[in-house]
Formats: sequence, C-alpha cells, structure tokens
Amino acid sequence: MHIITSYQLANKNTPELRALYAATFNALVQSNAACIQRSNILASLENISRAMCCSEL
Repeated sequence: MHIITSYQLANKNTPELRALYAATFNALVQSNAACIQRSNILASLENISRAMCCSEL
C-alpha cells in the first residue's frame, strides 16, 4: 500500500474520509507486523485522522 497524502485527502468529505479510514484500518489488521507496508498504512491512518479533524472545523 502506498502512503495516502494530505494532498490526496484535501478534497474528500467526512463520509469519504471515514470510509477510507475504515478500509485502511482493515488493511492494517491484515498486515504483517514486520512489513514495511505496515509503516505506510500507519502513516496513512495518521494523515486521514488529521484530515478528518480539519474537515470538521
């Protein structure tokens, strides 16, 4: 999985961000703990969380 950037999230509304967060979280659950992909998923979750906080303001 590639890192989902703030730029990619800028035009998404709250329901889209929540759906993306859920899908990314599910990918995290299914990932291997020692995998580089897991770091990308965690970074993506952080970016999505920030975007959700900013969209609610």
